[in-house]
Amino acid sequence: MNEKPYSMIEPPVDELIKIVGNKFLLTSLIAARAKDISNQYFAGEPQDVDPKVITIATQEIYEGKVKAQ
Repeated sequence: MNEKPYSMIEPPVDELIKIVGNKFLLTSLIAARAKDISNQYFAGEPQDVDPKVITIATQEIYEGKVKAQ
């Protein structure tokens, strides 16, 4: 039972808040992008491993690929 607790380290939440502007907008943006990624994933062929859609969405926001409109 040496499981590590899950924690989001990269990208840092504080940096994401600075990029987006506020926590509410960040949460909404991550949720919307994660839903899009999930819909794209499940529209294709089934895979053995589910993608970590929250992680992917968060990384895309951090890299500037997804922005609030």
